Amino acid sequence: MSDRQRKAAARTEHQAVVALERLQRSPIVDPGGVTFVYHGAADAVNLRCWIDGLPASQPFERVGEHDLWVLRVELPENSRIEYKFEVVSDGHEEWILDPLNPLQAADPFGANSVAQGHGYQRPEWTLPDAAARPGTLEKIALASAALGDDRHVAVYVPARFRRSRRYPLLVVHDGLDYLRYASLQVVLDNLIHRLEIPPLIVALTQSPDRLVEYAGHDGHARFVAEELPAQLERDFNLLPGPAARGLMGASFGGVASLHAAWRHPGAFGRLVLQSGSFAFSDIGHHRRTTTFDPVAR
Repeated sequence: MSDRQRKAAARTEHQAVVALERLQRSPIVDPGGVTFVYHGAADAVNLRCWIDGLPASQPFERVGEHDLWVLRVELPENSRIEYKFEVVSDGHEEWILDPLNPLQAADPFGANSVAQGHGYQRPEWTLPDAAARPGTLEKIALASAALGDDRHVAVYVPARFRRSRRYPLLVVHDGLDYLRYASLQVVLDNLIHRLEIPPLIVALTQSPDRLVEYAGHDGHARFVAEELPAQLERDFNLLPGPAARGLMGASFGGVASLHAAWRHPGAFGRLVLQSGSFAFSDIGHHRRTTTFDPVAR
């Protein structure tokens, strides 16, 4: 490279640094993807996210000798991802939210930053609709012989509920978290109003020890497959048969849903498993903590 070319490259780099340092928001979105920006002293910076088809960790590149780090990621239009930055300094790793991104998604374990691809809009069916008549939440309590204590369950009852009508049943693990973090009641109201799903009874369960009860626990499987439906059949008029019974859960809740359906064949005909925490192995071993031993078995 000639001296003239080096000077031109230096000017271009300087202009890029000035432009990025003036940036008030990250990531930078374009039709093909997003560019993440981090400004701060570090030995390395990585993007951490868990999306099927994307690496769980992707390294940023430092811009010249400046404390400015950049990473471009291809992202389909109308999509979104949740992520954190992993900042490495003096051998210490710290996971942080994106300082330049005000968009965050909360969950039971904290929050993540949110990157929205070009053209992304939140689906209408997740937003409150004045035309959709809201269902109600009722609370029931039942003594569980399978679990050895009393359990309290919130039950979603659809608008226009009639005692003379029979309803499908959906059991949702971590149901109260779905209400708080995923607007589940709004989603149910909207989908029923739009006739995209039938009016249904939804049992919203919550475990006091989910890492045990959701990890292949036979007592919990009996609770959701036998005891809870029996109580709901007494309180509400439910449709019989597996085609009208479903289980739903995310993470360990997905494990609990699959396990209950497997241990009680014919009890449920429909499963919604979201990012299930399954430990797959051809020889029965896994590289996770002992919490996953029952899952692997």
